[in-house]
Amino acid sequence: MAESRASQQAAHGSPERLRVAIGCGVGATIETYDFIGFGTAAALYFGDVFFPDSDPLSATLLSFATLGIGFAARPLGGIVAGHLGDRVGRKPVLVGSLLLMGIATVLIGCLPTYQMVGVWAPILLVAVRVIQGLAFGAEWGGAILMTFEHAPWRRRGLYTGITQAGFPVGLLLANLAFLLSRHTLDDTWAWRVPFLLSALLIAVGIFIRLKIDESPQFEDAKESGELVKNPLLTVIREDWRNLLRAFCLRTTETAGYAVSVTFVLSYLDDGDAPDVSSTTTLTALVTAAALGIAATTLWGRLSDRVGRRPVYLFGCAVSVVWGIPLFLFVNTETAGLVTVAFLISYAVCQNCLAGVQGAWFCELFATKTRTAGTSLAYQLSAVVSGFTPMIATALYSGTGWMGPAVLFTCYGLLGFVATLVTRETWGESERRETDRVVTASAEPALKAAH
Repeated sequence: MAESRASQQAAHGSPERLRVAIGCGVGATIETYDFIGFGTAAALYFGDVFFPDSDPLSATLLSFATLGIGFAARPLGGIVAGHLGDRVGRKPVLVGSLLLMGIATVLIGCLPTYQMVGVWAPILLVAVRVIQGLAFGAEWGGAILMTFEHAPWRRRGLYTGITQAGFPVGLLLANLAFLLSRHTLDDTWAWRVPFLLSALLIAVGIFIRLKIDESPQFEDAKESGELVKNPLLTVIREDWRNLLRAFCLRTTETAGYAVSVTFVLSYLDDGDAPDVSSTTTLTALVTAAALGIAATTLWGRLSDRVGRRPVYLFGCAVSVVWGIPLFLFVNTETAGLVTVAFLISYAVCQNCLAGVQGAWFCELFATKTRTAGTSLAYQLSAVVSGFTPMIATALYSGTGWMGPAVLFTCYGLLGFVATLVTRETWGESERRETDRVVTASAEPALKAAH
């Protein structure tokens, strides 16, 4: 019976494969809206709102430090979610993480400013940001694994790419919200309303996720007694090399985004930097995010056809050579070239890697430790990326734009080397074996038809 289910899964996936992918993608959209919205607000507003006694550069550094604290909390969320996901199930983690993120994000929109309560304002901001980090840390592993384990084997890149596409959708909605609020509301409400609006999205997301079925692979592992008592310790002890490789692969993508998008937003908003309006930068980012919705899915689909490593190598190679041209483009102060800069940074450098990660990371780890392994590797890299805008700002203060440009290139080089030393999980031999399993599953139906 188990072999029959495995054959059917290989050929067709579960009956709910598409609904699960879209449902997890919707949740990813909401969580990204909440988490990335904080990054946009940190770049554009929080320096003045929560750290007004500092000079402009110090206020930006403090604002980005608060951004980084949320990323630092993500590994803990990933550890807890990884343990629960491999012991209790994928679905409860998905619902809980989304609910926690929603509460924290709405609270950000309600926070008092420094002018209202003094030093308590940044303290409260940090506390709520930590809650956001815990929730976001719990999100990715559960969403990706649910999609991966419901998907047909030959299209896992495509299906996980659909879920990963929820992140550019969230980025698009977050920046659209800030773009509209910046021009329709005064400074008191311009940063609050986007956070408060997330309450509506959370209600929709919870409703969708409650209707998603548990992962069939987890259910099979549970029935056969393959679950381990401590997934986290097991994966660290038995599979630490893949943890390290996935950490480096992920760092290139997320830290690269932190330089090329989060820092660049602040860089272009700086009075001493190129004279580019916030409308131009946010419009460029919205355009890139819109293209990224399709790009992420297509990169994942391409990895189904040619393998995970070739696609990832391409994305890392582009990142290696893109650091300096990125800043040369935005320094022109030309709206068209600024838009092109965001398009390449996001739709190519970031989306290419993100579109492959879902399937590749899941294939690196066994079912019994898959949530723990992917979540831990994915979220540990968030510590690096979370403080990258602050590091880039510090480099900029000492070396100008060349410092952040070289930092971006170094992240690309890290990913390129990590890709070379990470095994291909979907090469020709794996694709042939999957074809054999699929063919075998179809034989009984053909015999019955005759």
